[in-house]
Amino acid sequence: MPLRQFSKNSPESKLSKFSFKKTLILQITFLGTSSGVPTRSRNVSALALRLPQRSELWLFDCGEGTQHQFLRSDLKTSQLKKIFITHMHGDHVYGLPGLLASLGLAGNTLGIELFGPSPLKNFIDGILKSSSTRISYPIQIKPVEKNAHEGTILFEDNDFLVRCTPIIHRIPAFAYRVDQKPRPGRFDIDKARSLKIPPGPIYSKLQKGEIVTLEDGRIFNGKNFCGSERKGASFVYCTDTIFSETAIKLAKEADLLIHEATFAHEDSELAYQRQHSTSTMAAQIAFEANVGQLVLTHLSPRYAPGNTISPNDLLNEAKAIFPNTLLAKDFLQIEIQKHATVRDT
Repeated sequence: MPLRQFSKNSPESKLSKFSFKKTLILQITFLGTSSGVPTRSRNVSALALRLPQRSELWLFDCGEGTQHQFLRSDLKTSQLKKIFITHMHGDHVYGLPGLLASLGLAGNTLGIELFGPSPLKNFIDGILKSSSTRISYPIQIKPVEKNAHEGTILFEDNDFLVRCTPIIHRIPAFAYRVDQKPRPGRFDIDKARSLKIPPGPIYSKLQKGEIVTLEDGRIFNGKNFCGSERKGASFVYCTDTIFSETAIKLAKEADLLIHEATFAHEDSELAYQRQHSTSTMAAQIAFEANVGQLVLTHLSPRYAPGNTISPNDLLNEAKAIFPNTLLAKDFLQIEIQKHATVRDT
């Protein structure tokens, strides 16, 4: 599946309304890629997922300053519907209170669902109470432990599935996987036309595999007009952890794995002490899970450009094991593309 860095001004990103096919895109924007503390070029952890065909954003982690990162991007907090928290360390949650309060003051949200470890509820409730902050919209806080340990679905709607799994860190931590549900096979529009089936809503029903009866009494089964079902896009977000078999299982065959790479390989001992991954651990997980692409994030400030080891050194270490690897930076946007169903125009 094609994955690419996204340029909102590129001509190929603009789809003509007269096209016979449209593209379903999961667009990921990195809002923070540093580990522990922010730097001049990297904020702490946050990642936004823009869903195709709906004005909706999901946020994964919310480090301090995340709402400022929104302001510097082309993303709109008014479209934020769900927030998924990996664990309760400050560089992943300290931005939540300010963001939630600002959403309330703006008055442009109908509600937010929060998913994360059980302490998340006490954290949010405590800060809102002690700061006398009143939230004018509904907030649902859903613990993930049961779903993670039982391997059950955390969230599902008509288009997406979200799963999570425990990973290995100093406190309870969880990785998340988002799967776009399979799409119907490609619709054979030439066959429909040759049978003089009138275009319009009937084509849509046939493409969905439904049985339709025309005004002239003819009956058609949509399954006879569609190719094989097409797999949806998928991505996995995994931080903070050392090498984890559960991460491999969660990431199996995913199109994109976003994985922390806090340390270089030569600092493996430090990585184990602090229960963070090296670049080579992340690459090994990508290799064993057979993912489409790996993106390294959550980089330690110790590897800032100009130091003995640079972020590019971590990238090269990972690419030696898993060549299709990118290095995340703040505001990098990546697309996971799928072609949707053929439609009549």
